[in-house]
Amino acid sequence: MNPSYPITIVGGGLAGLTLGIGLRQRGVPVTVWEAGRYPRHRVCGEFISGRGQGSLARLGLLAGLHAAGARTLISAAFFDSGTRVAARPLPESALSVSRLVVDDWLAREFQRNGGELRVGERWVGSFGEGIVRASGRQAEKVTDGWRYFGLKVHARDIRMESDLELHFVEGGYVGLCQLADGEVNICGLFRSESAVSGLAQDWPTWLRGAPNSTLHTRLATAAFDPASFCAVAGLSLTPRRASQRLECCVGDALTLIPPLTGNGMSMAFESAEIALDPLTKFSRGAFNWNEAQQRIAQACDRRFASRLRWAQWLQRALFQPTPRSIVLTFAAHSEWCWRALFGRTR
Repeated sequence: MNPSYPITIVGGGLAGLTLGIGLRQRGVPVTVWEAGRYPRHRVCGEFISGRGQGSLARLGLLAGLHAAGARTLISAAFFDSGTRVAARPLPESALSVSRLVVDDWLAREFQRNGGELRVGERWVGSFGEGIVRASGRQAEKVTDGWRYFGLKVHARDIRMESDLELHFVEGGYVGLCQLADGEVNICGLFRSESAVSGLAQDWPTWLRGAPNSTLHTRLATAAFDPASFCAVAGLSLTPRRASQRLECCVGDALTLIPPLTGNGMSMAFESAEIALDPLTKFSRGAFNWNEAQQRIAQACDRRFASRLRWAQWLQRALFQPTPRSIVLTFAAHSEWCWRALFGRTR
């Protein structure tokens, strides 16, 4: 048998490590380059909904993720200044897990499977044959006239009425997600027409919401973990098609879905699973690189195009007070609408 051609993955986040594990399970030699170090916090809703759990199960990773600290979520609630969707069951159970935990666990699992992990080393080469980009989002300073940025911090001593809460605030929204051991992930997406500075000092103001709001009341007694705070700017929420990319991409390097869908982590796991067969066939000489890349891109576009369009529409609607009120009012009184909010983006 001819030796397998090695695969290089640039980026050791959810998609890159999951892809690396899957390839190692098939005997493909893999090296993952990661500029950062583990464990680390990342701006993330830390919420896995949709089909991502299926991908993890087929890769034999779901049980291990539960053992590492993943928590099952079964309820959600939405809050706006004039409208409230009381806690109700999620159409499908979801998972929550801290990125501090899951990235570190995946890195160790990748190494346990024989993968080479180059931590603290930044890839400086080109992206050609046998090289997969999994290095995260593409920065875009302005999208449709807006500058988008995300903030995240962990806290304790928060009493929530559901496993997941989404609070709409001035210029954005903040999600609260129950983690293991009494921790809550607080993650917000905001937009501004001008550049924003001082986030390292002003993040409590952004994440707490307006005085007298439900969010502000919810966080009044919160014990924040300053070491968990992180921020990211230049977010691009414009859907991108994989077939238009010149590189082989997975995860956020492929495209970024609006965070309110809770589908970003799921898409990272799904895109990694999608890439497995074509990359394995390339490694073993059954596909050339262009064929493998095209197969991956076409499959990702088929899987994600519809949910990206729906998510883009939903994001725009929920950023405007009147459409947001209409959507949330229907969700509060219609089981079909409630299920559609989650189902169309899974």
